[in-house]
Amino acid sequence: MHDVIVLGSGPAGLTAAIYTCRQNLKTLVITGSQPGGQLLLTMDVENYPGFPEPIPGPELMARMKAQAERLGAEFLNGEATSVDFSKKPFKVTVQDQAFDARSIIIATGAFAKTLGLASEAKLRGKGVSYCATCDGYFFKDRNVAVVGGGDTAVEEALFLTKLTKKVFLVHRREALRACKILQEKAFQNKKIEFIWNSIVEEILGDKQVRGLRLRNLKSGNVSEIECDGVFIAVGYQPNTAVFKGQIELDEEGFVLTRNETETNAKGVFAAGDVCDPKYRQAITASGSGCKAAIDIGRFLQSG
Repeated sequence: MHDVIVLGSGPAGLTAAIYTCRQNLKTLVITGSQPGGQLLLTMDVENYPGFPEPIPGPELMARMKAQAERLGAEFLNGEATSVDFSKKPFKVTVQDQAFDARSIIIATGAFAKTLGLASEAKLRGKGVSYCATCDGYFFKDRNVAVVGGGDTAVEEALFLTKLTKKVFLVHRREALRACKILQEKAFQNKKIEFIWNSIVEEILGDKQVRGLRLRNLKSGNVSEIECDGVFIAVGYQPNTAVFKGQIELDEEGFVLTRNETETNAKGVFAAGDVCDPKYRQAITASGSGCKAAIDIGRFLQSG
C-alpha cells in the first residue's frame, strides 16, 4: 500500500513526488510511456528558473528524478494499463502488476499532434517546434512558419511577430478557425503572411530547417518557402484514455479540476499539462505538481 501513486514523470509528476516525499508520504511514481515527459525532446531549456545557462531538457529531468529518488520516491518504468478509482484503496494496474494507494496524482501530460512527416521527426528540435513561447527566442529576427488555423496557431503566430522578422501562417482551409478577436489581430499584423488552402508536404533541411514544400489543395500546385523554423500548432492530445469513465474529462480529453487540483473522484488529483490546455510550460506544470502534493497531504491528514 502506497500513500500516493503519481502517474507520470514529467515536471508535474516529479515535482509532486518531491513534495509528497517531503511530507513523509510513501510515494510510487509510474513513469509513463515517455519517462521525463515532453522535455526529453527539448534540446535547450532557457526559461526554467535557476539555470543561468541553457540546460538540455533530458538533463533537467534527470536532475528532478534524482532529487525525488534522494527524498525516497520509488519508480516503476511502465504505463498504467487500467485504473479503478471507484473505491478505496485506489488500484492502478501496469500490465500484470496491480498497485494500491490511498491517493492518486494524475500527471500523465499531453503530446502535440504532429503532421506525421518523416522530415518533421528528423528535424524536431532542429527548427521544428511545437511551442512558440518555449522556442521562439531562438528565431529572433528570422523568418518562421506556423502550421494551423485555430486559436493556438494564431496565438503562436502573434507571439512570434514580437521576435521574428516574418511569420508565414499555413492553413489547409481558406478561413481561420480561431476566434474573431484573434483573427482581427492577425489580419492587422503586417508581419504575418497567410498561405491558404495549403498543406506541408515536406520540411526542408538536412541538419536544420531551411524551408517548407507546400501543396495547394485547390490547384494542386507545389511551391517552396524559405524559413528557419516551423511551429506545428494543429492541437494537443492529453494522455487520458485510461481514465475515461473513471473521472470527468472535458470534450478534448483534458482532466477537469476544481479547487486547483481536485478531480471529481475524492482522493484523485491532477497536475500539469493533462489538465492545462492553456499554459503548457515546465514551470507551470511543476507549480501545479507542488499544489497537488500539498492538497494530497491535507486530504490524507484530514481522512
